[in-house]
Amino acid sequence: MENIIAVTANNIDREHICCAISDKKGETCVSSKKAWMSERFADGLVFRKLDVRGKVFIEYIPAEKAWCPIDAQGYMHINCFWVSGQYKGKGYADRLLEECIQDAKSKGCCGLTVVASEKKRPFLSDPDYLKYKGFSAADTAAPFFVLYCLPFTGDAPAPRFRDCAKQGKIAEKGMVLYYTNQCPHTDKYVPIIVNLAKERGTEISIHKIETTGQAQSAPTPFTTYSLFYDGEFVTNEILGPAKFEKFLDQQIIN
Repeated sequence: MENIIAVTANNIDREHICCAISDKKGETCVSSKKAWMSERFADGLVFRKLDVRGKVFIEYIPAEKAWCPIDAQGYMHINCFWVSGQYKGKGYADRLLEECIQDAKSKGCCGLTVVASEKKRPFLSDPDYLKYKGFSAADTAAPFFVLYCLPFTGDAPAPRFRDCAKQGKIAEKGMVLYYTNQCPHTDKYVPIIVNLAKERGTEISIHKIETTGQAQSAPTPFTTYSLFYDGEFVTNEILGPAKFEKFLDQQIIN
């Protein structure tokens, strides 16, 4: 079996980050993700991946430093956990998760947390797999987010979403997007949908989250990408041109 390696400050310039867009047009986006990661290593960010050019990785960080509005003192928070394509069904997810568990225990953590939902959704971890591995729902946030946890001891405190992210609503009207560079796809697609909105004679208000504090006080559990319309949460799926055009056709008459 292939080795699992860690992407660190010492090798990030030369290592492939497997979630990244692979074509040349995506190089700027890859750089934005790597810059985001480089700034987080001092906060305890860990990125472990199979030593291949495929999407087989787990990314996690102490919950106190997570770019997620949760109260989870002492937990390790999984940002992203992805095994795809030819690597599915071969035990790599189990290996990555076990390495995360052992690492978290060695650092004195009381458990793991991860944001998902009751059913599988784009850009969120598979809840069936999480429950199979012993995770349980600790809290919920509208409209469908679930904070799953895997406590290591019986007396581990229960993690929770912060109140700011519970309602799935914001005061600002119109199209409003919150996003970060935690995913390389956002830097590619956000400018595209901004331009598409302009072409259709409308606007989208962009709120790029730039700091841990901003992320932890965000109105959404999924700070990587959350689209709102007239105050209501719409989706956490990073929209490409076709899906954004469909959204415009459904919601906005021009």
